[in-house]
Amino acid sequence: MSQAAKNLLVKLIVGAGQAAPSPPVGPALGSKGIKAMDFCKEFNARTASYQPGTPIPVLITIKPDRSFTFEMKSPPTGYLLLKALGLEKGHGQPNVNTKEGTIGELSLKHVYEIAKIKKTDSRHAMLEMEGIVKSTVGVAKSMGIKIVP
Repeated sequence: MSQAAKNLLVKLIVGAGQAAPSPPVGPALGSKGIKAMDFCKEFNARTASYQPGTPIPVLITIKPDRSFTFEMKSPPTGYLLLKALGLEKGHGQPNVNTKEGTIGELSLKHVYEIAKIKKTDSRHAMLEMEGIVKSTVGVAKSMGIKIVP
């Protein structure tokens, strides 16, 4: 008796509205027997409401018959924090206790709004808001962002 065929999982981070059959999408799906263009069309349609280029983590489930489904997650926490500050990237070596070690300040209200976005992910749905807020504050500190009340 042959082994039951299993679903394959492919994880990618793709810019909203910017999925194209070029790397990394093309090779990642093509090697699994999926037409990258089919994924790109559907992904770009589903991310049309996002700001173009927003990094969207995607979990693609490829079934044995080569059909696929995909689940989109919310953008990475670090990306959302930088967007709130209007910056491109974080601090190389943050030390939140020094003025030079910070890249900016965000209020707890900003952090709460970001936590609300993260709560929409299926893996965060069961978590308490307080835990998501604490996690977001941790990411902010590691990036050199000071959180003020």
